[in-house]
Parts: sequence; structure tokens; C-alpha cells
Amino acid sequence: MENRIRITVSDHVADVKLTRGDKMNALDPEMFSQIANAIDQIAHMPHVRCVVLSGEGRAFCAGLDMASMASGGSGTSLADRTHGDANLPQHAAWGWRTLAVPVIAAVHGVAFGGGFQIMSGADIRIAAPHTRFSIREVHWGLVPDMAGIALWRGIARDDVLRELTYTAREFDADEALGFGFVTRIATDPYTEAHALATQIAARNPQAVQGSKKLFNLQPDLDSAAILQAESDVQLGVIRQPNQVEAVMANMQKRAAVFAD
Repeated sequence: MENRIRITVSDHVADVKLTRGDKMNALDPEMFSQIANAIDQIAHMPHVRCVVLSGEGRAFCAGLDMASMASGGSGTSLADRTHGDANLPQHAAWGWRTLAVPVIAAVHGVAFGGGFQIMSGADIRIAAPHTRFSIREVHWGLVPDMAGIALWRGIARDDVLRELTYTAREFDADEALGFGFVTRIATDPYTEAHALATQIAARNPQAVQGSKKLFNLQPDLDSAAILQAESDVQLGVIRQPNQVEAVMANMQKRAAVFAD
């Protein structure tokens, strides 16, 4: 079986790379399966505090491998909820959002269709200047169905999403930044992503993960529920050993040493 994903972990940062570079990391059934497995592996790595997600070769991900999908589909029924609320293709994008730790996507070349939705699952998205993007599905007579609709509602305006979806047009990194799909543009997004991941991994992991939990909750809760959630999460963090260590390290002007 050909490996389509490579995971390496160093200094609490998991480097996850799509390695089907000869196909611009296009999504076939095996790619979906291996992305899902990668997400599930990281979910059970307590020492991982941040993830960098990138693509090998000329592109982050060109979307569906249409020839492969036409012959075999995604390998699962779209009706089957195989991963909690999601089916397998949805989990390939939504799963990054459900991980407890932050995910940073380093994007270059193209992020089309399913690749654009996978990118959208990241907490933070750093793109190379000449990256091209597209919500591509209508080009193929399809609808976006890899969790994009759920992910984009907190990223871009509704009318922008509708225009880009209905037309399936390509847009560049500057437009993506303006729309909110890209956090920032960098000449070397992979190096930039790792520098940011290292910075995040040096913070209290309970505080970082608690903050991500709150951001994930906020689109679906009213104000009262969000206020309660803030208090609940804080009570699980405050005065715990890692929070005390953060205070002591700041006072002593040294690097903190946190427990996983």
C-alpha cells in the first residue's frame, strides 16, 4: 500500500504531510482513509501540542482525483456517519477542527475543492503568495460536501461563499486573505507555520486546548452559554500545575516546562 501521509513529531509539534506529490496530492479513496487515520493517531498523542499540515510537491491539494473517484467512489457511503457527526470524506476536513490541539495549514500551489475544504479545517492558514484557490465542486456538477459549509460559516461572509461556490472560479492568495480564508501570506509558508507551531507549543497546553474548545463552541451557542463555557473551561485550567508553571516561568524569566 502506497503511503499518502507522513507524520513526524518533534518538540511537541506533529508535522503532517500529504505525500502524493506526483498527483498534486489529489484525493483518492486511500488518501481519504490515510488522512482519517492520521487525524485519529494525533488525537491519541498527548505529547503533541500543535500540528503543521502541508502538501509535498507542487501543490497543497488539487482536490478529488476524478478518475479514481469515478471508478471507485470515496470507499464509503456518504450517508454513513463513520466518524461521529461526519462521514469519511467530511472527516478528512472536519477532523482537523475537532482535534484538541491547534492545526496550522501551510498552503502552496493550489488548494481546490476537497483540498480547499481540508485547508479550511485548520485553525490557522498560511499561504504562499501565488497560491490559487477554488471552491471547485460546481465545476464538476457537484456541491461542496467535505464539511466546507460547516467550516466556512465562521471564516467568510455568506454572500462571498455563495458567489465563489456558484461560479467555482479560481482566486488568488490576496483575495483569499481579504475574504478571510487565509490568515496571512508568507514566501515560505511551511517554515512560517513551523515557527508559529513552536511558539504555540511553548504555551500551557491546557490553556491553548481550552481556548480552541471555546472557539469551536462559539458558532453554535448563545451568549449565555458561551459565558458559562468560558467559566467552565477556566475552572479546569486555573491553579492547575501547568498554569502555576506558566506564572512562575514568567516571573523568573525562563522557559516554562509543561506536563503533557
